[in-house]
Amino acid sequence: MATTHTVPSLSLTRRLRRLRTSATMRALVRETRLSPEMFVLPLFVCEGTGIRREVSSMPGVFNLSVDEAVAETQAAAGDGVRSVLLFGLPDHKDAIGSSASDPNAPVQKAIRAIKSSAPNTLVITDVCLCEYTDHGHCGILDGEKILNDPTVDQLARAAVSHAAAGADIVAPSDMMDGRVGAIRQALDDRGHDEVAIMSYAAKYSSAFYGPFRDAAGSTPAFGDRRSHQMDPANVAEALREMELDIEEGADIVMVKPAVAYLDVITRVKDAFGYPTAAYHVSGEYAMLKAAARNGWIDERRAMLETLTAIKRAGADIIITYYAREAARSL
Repeated sequence: MATTHTVPSLSLTRRLRRLRTSATMRALVRETRLSPEMFVLPLFVCEGTGIRREVSSMPGVFNLSVDEAVAETQAAAGDGVRSVLLFGLPDHKDAIGSSASDPNAPVQKAIRAIKSSAPNTLVITDVCLCEYTDHGHCGILDGEKILNDPTVDQLARAAVSHAAAGADIVAPSDMMDGRVGAIRQALDDRGHDEVAIMSYAAKYSSAFYGPFRDAAGSTPAFGDRRSHQMDPANVAEALREMELDIEEGADIVMVKPAVAYLDVITRVKDAFGYPTAAYHVSGEYAMLKAAARNGWIDERRAMLETLTAIKRAGADIIITYYAREAARSL
């Protein structure tokens, strides 16, 4: 008598849960992987010595004097995070942001100190005037209007001063037209052709920057930044911004913020294939911290889920205040 075999139904042969049965199995087939090497830790560097002042709206983030910034950089390297992004908090501010190019300003001093004590750390510097102007805007003003070209000249001077101090990458965040080309030319003319440019190419006029302005002391004295930062509704414009910055010499392009603009990150990566950074900004960080402190979410899981989403969208580099915590969790 012939043996009969029951043909299993298709639904039983395709049991996707087989690949979710254990932590080891899930890790084996994971499609998107985070690593400490892709994280960049932002640091806010101020004048003085021995200063480690917590930012009230950003738990775990501090204004740091140069010596403390060096200590934080070394600790981050111990966690596996070997890239930092420096912002300056000078004591002197004026209408044109002259301290931005001062060789003895906090950022320039921090670059030299970090490169001396942690030479394998990659030092990126934010190039903007908002932290250096007494009015808190990103450029030189005529009345209440930001002048594009005079601002670009000042930004180029700041970028050259960072390069002269030893920066590996300069990151213009101002969103002035033509600033990447001007900075590239200024760097090359002064022998800094190996210094890379990471352009904040698609920086949106976002509600998620509030805690940063608290940390950097850069809240505008009047008005807002919608005349130069991008409209949150626009994506095609972001691609045009990216294309222009790449043509002008950007080595890395950035989307900022990250979480609310995952679609933009994907479009940028698909369109250009360039090294793409995403900035997990202060408000995005602070919301997770606040929810965790209220017991509403599991902070570690929410942190890693958020950073994974940014990576999955196409980011090669993630700038995040969670850099050290995430690296330790991994």
